[in-house]
Amino acid sequence: MKRIVMSMTMGALLLGGVSNVLAQTNEVNQRERNQQQRIGEGVENGKLSPGETARLEKQEAGINKEVRQDRKANGGTLTAKEHRQINRQQNRESARIYKAKHDGPGK
Repeated sequence: MKRIVMSMTMGALLLGGVSNVLAQTNEVNQRERNQQQRIGEGVENGKLSPGETARLEKQEAGINKEVRQDRKANGGTLTAKEHRQINRQQNRESARIYKAKHDGPGK
């Protein structure tokens, strides 16, 4: 009986760890998609100039490259430190997108 309880406890802990990793992965991926969509909307409605778009896309590509490299180095996951760093970078990029979209018509 003790073994069954211990096995179930260990299984629950492992499953919790896996779900946490998946949640972090989904969060990073969802933010990438959201920010790409926001850039696309800015292009469509003329709020982003070609130069602003190119700059934002380049910055997004840099973040995406870093995520891929970090995941490759860690067997497909991000460490907590890397996740925080990526989150900070995505926050800054989000602010840049907002600023670029609200600084006047395609400046």
